[in-house]
Amino acid sequence: MGKDNSELLFSTEQISTYPGLKLYEQVVHYINVRMERGDWPADAKLPSVRSLAQELGVHRLTVFRAYQELKQQGRIYVKDKSGYYAHASHAAELGPFTTYSERSSTRRIFHSESTYMADDPSVSVWRGMDGLTQVHAVNADFQFSKALIDPSLLPNRYWRELMMQVFEKHPKIAATYSAVQGDAELRDAMAQHFSTDKHFAVSTDEVLITSGAQQAIDLVSRSLIRTGDRVLIERPAYGPAMEIFRRQGARLTVTDIRPEGYDMDHIEWCLKTEKPRLFYMNPTFHNPTGFTIPDEQRKRLPELAERYGCLIVEDDSTYDISFGQKPPSPIFAYDISGSVVYIRSYSKYVAPGLRIAAVTCRRQLMNSLLSVKALVDNGSPLLNQKLFLQYFQSPRMQQHLKKLCIALQIRKEMMETSLRDSGWTWTSPTGGLNLWLQLPSTIKPNELLAKSIQKSVSFVPGNVFDPIGAEGKTHIRLSYSYANELQIREGISTLLRISRTM
Repeated sequence: MGKDNSELLFSTEQISTYPGLKLYEQVVHYINVRMERGDWPADAKLPSVRSLAQELGVHRLTVFRAYQELKQQGRIYVKDKSGYYAHASHAAELGPFTTYSERSSTRRIFHSESTYMADDPSVSVWRGMDGLTQVHAVNADFQFSKALIDPSLLPNRYWRELMMQVFEKHPKIAATYSAVQGDAELRDAMAQHFSTDKHFAVSTDEVLITSGAQQAIDLVSRSLIRTGDRVLIERPAYGPAMEIFRRQGARLTVTDIRPEGYDMDHIEWCLKTEKPRLFYMNPTFHNPTGFTIPDEQRKRLPELAERYGCLIVEDDSTYDISFGQKPPSPIFAYDISGSVVYIRSYSKYVAPGLRIAAVTCRRQLMNSLLSVKALVDNGSPLLNQKLFLQYFQSPRMQQHLKKLCIALQIRKEMMETSLRDSGWTWTSPTGGLNLWLQLPSTIKPNELLAKSIQKSVSFVPGNVFDPIGAEGKTHIRLSYSYANELQIREGISTLLRISRTM
């Protein structure tokens, strides 16, 4: 029976990552990490020896020995003829991971995620992808939960014409696979675009086409993260990214993102003390806050990453959605050491159904990404790539983006005007798709959502985006990109009426 090598956590490369651990000890470590982060809570049944061996790509005796070791440690127990179970006391033994440092008279405290997940299930809402997914599934008349573009604002009428052009130019396109790295013609066009518009030079070989930004994050996670690695992530953060890293066995360390950007001293302290494998960030029109990191911080981040051996993963999915002045150059533009992986998506605001994104990185990282990409889908659909290329190279795309930014700015301003007398606070974004609002302490976001859904209004409570579940309990995300102006005005009016009853 064949195995998906991208899922083998205990390959030769993994063993070299933990040179002091025997193979069964690595399995023990893996199980402990899974229990600590809440995948197998107290009294939960663990996978059978056979199934876990297949999942990890190791011999059954290796898993059996690991289970026996955990049983002796009191971490798991056995039910006769039933299997292995997580011990009820393991949560207490695996207490909070806390470190302290005094810098500028500020005490810095980091807690493991499992500490909060045990107390508040909403914090771990992303496990099983049941948080934002459930909110999105609500069939609401006033849809403020979806950070997607209103389909009426997308260039729908051009696609049939473009499709005909593609089939005339490539009559056998539907019978052909793409190269794993993506269509060379599209990669070349993107490399030229980055060099002229984004102010950094890349070659065609330094661009990888993926099926959307989320797949790009997953490829990075699978190729670069090993069980137990630290990942530095913003707070609040893009929910699916948190789940992708957790499922790979990473432990999250958080740093706040604020309207003025990051606390750079805090980030350097994290890099030096926590030694994360990578720093995942969304620095331009951040989701969910809409904040944009200033240029001076963008210049310093690659220097810190090189100094402390950390990779930066820059998710830049809404760079073109700008209201007025163009945002600062991507962090990748300031990278001279190959410490930054740049993810650029076009799905949301051109054609979500095409699922087109690009990963740009230096060649030393590209081979690792390609190895995983080959196992995931052996290359994104060639027809989608050629269709997007046809649009990407036409003047229509830039015309569309200009009109789209105007339309979204109008909708943003309509939402802000409607919220003017709410007493809620927010920082007005200069681009992107969302407002990040802080509610009065008397209003609980999850309670407000439950009542709002009854009136056909949806939004996303902030805890979905919060890795540790504290600040997110006072915030909500309202997306102004999916609803039209009339729906925004009526929907916000309804939302405020509900909030005044609480």
